[in-house]
Amino acid sequence: MAKASLVRKSLRVVALTFVGLIALVLLVILLFRFVNPPTSAFMLGYLMESPRQSLKHEWVPMSEISPWMSLAVVASEDQRFPHHRGVDVDAIRKAVSEYKAGEGLRGASTITQQTAKNLFLWNDRSFVRKVIEAGLAVTINGLWPKQRVLEVYLNIAEFGPGIYGVEAASQAYFGKPARHLSQAQAARLAAVLPNPNVLSVNSPSAYVQDRVVWIQRQMDQLPGLRYLEGL
Repeated sequence: MAKASLVRKSLRVVALTFVGLIALVLLVILLFRFVNPPTSAFMLGYLMESPRQSLKHEWVPMSEISPWMSLAVVASEDQRFPHHRGVDVDAIRKAVSEYKAGEGLRGASTITQQTAKNLFLWNDRSFVRKVIEAGLAVTINGLWPKQRVLEVYLNIAEFGPGIYGVEAASQAYFGKPARHLSQAQAARLAAVLPNPNVLSVNSPSAYVQDRVVWIQRQMDQLPGLRYLEGL
C-alpha cells in the first residue's frame, strides 16, 4: 500500500509539473505577443558556443522594415503563410509523398515553426524537437496575429554568423536601415535563410544567386506587395 501511495504521489507531482510547464510556456508566448523578446534560444546558443565573438542584433518594429523583406521571406520560406494555422499540413503531405516517390526529404517548416524554433528550441532534426516545434507553432498562431509572427521572425532570424534580425543584417551587408531595403536586397537576405552559416550575402555563390532570381520571381507572382496587405 505504501509503495502504491508513493507511486500515485510521484505521478501527481509529474502531472502537476507538466501542467505548470505548459502554463508557463503559454504565459511566455502570450507575453511575447505584446513585449519584444530580449533574446532567443539561438542567440543564447551562439553566445555559449562562441563566447569571444560579437553578436549583432537590433530590434525594429514592423513599421521600420521594408515591406519587400516580409514578402521576400514569405516567397522564399512559406508562401501559404497568410492561410495556414501555424503548420502547413498540405506541405507536409507533399514532402512525405515526394520522399516516398524517391525524392530527397525536404523541409516543410512554416515561418511560424521557424519562429518557434529560433525563439525557444535548439537546432537539430530530431522527431521530438519537430513535434514540440509544431505544438508551439500552432499555439503561437492561435495567440498572435500573423503580422506579429512575421515581426518576431524577421527580428530574430539569423542572416549570418552572429548577425540576428533584419536590421543588423541590413546594416552589416548594405550599410542602410532595414526600412530602405530594395526588392533585390530583401531577396538576397532571404536567399541565405536556409543555412546562413554556409550561404553568404556578401559573396553569394551561384546557388544563392539562382535563389535570389527565383525569390524575386515568386515575389512578383504572389502577387507583389498586395499579397500581405490583409495581415
